[in-house]
This record gives sequence, C-alpha cells and structure tokens, in this order.
Amino acid sequence: MSPEYKSWKEIPIAGVCWVPSTEYKTGDWRTYKPVWDSEKCIRCMLCHIYCPEGAIKYNAETDEMEFNYDFCKGCGICANECPKEAIKMVLEGKE
Repeated sequence: MSPEYKSWKEIPIAGVCWVPSTEYKTGDWRTYKPVWDSEKCIRCMLCHIYCPEGAIKYNAETDEMEFNYDFCKGCGICANECPKEAIKMVLEGKE
C-alpha cells in the first residue's frame, strides 16, 4: 500500500473507501477464522462459490482448498454453506 493511502481504520464513519480492497489487506476485521478439515471435505466448491471476498480457492495440484486470510473477514458463510461441516469457525488465535 502506498504511504499516501490511509488504512481502513482511518476511514471516517460512513466514509467511502477510495481504493479497492485488493489494494490493502482487510482480513484483520475478523473475530472468527475458518479452519478447513481436508478429511471431511468433498471438494464441492460451495465455500469458494459463496465466499463474498473470493478468499477461498481450490488448488488442483495439491487437491486442497486454500484460504487467503489476508482478505477473509470471518463472516462464516463458507462454514454455513458446507454440506459436510468441513469448515469450522474458530476464535482468531485459538485455532
């Protein structure tokens, strides 16, 4: 991030952010963090489809779901939509 930009914490209440979220990390908003269980996961990709931040990707080389915690806000939609309960929301720092 360029030094002339303020962080999201410096934006006034009801203020409009002047840069896209891809230009700065927004994952520090979360209280809960999704933790993925590879053994329960059936790779249905619903977590990827429903993630509003696009923070979940499938890696075909490793056959794993990858969570980009730099942008994950901890909303829990991925865990809610997982049909196999392969994603648990855990208090940040307690994983």
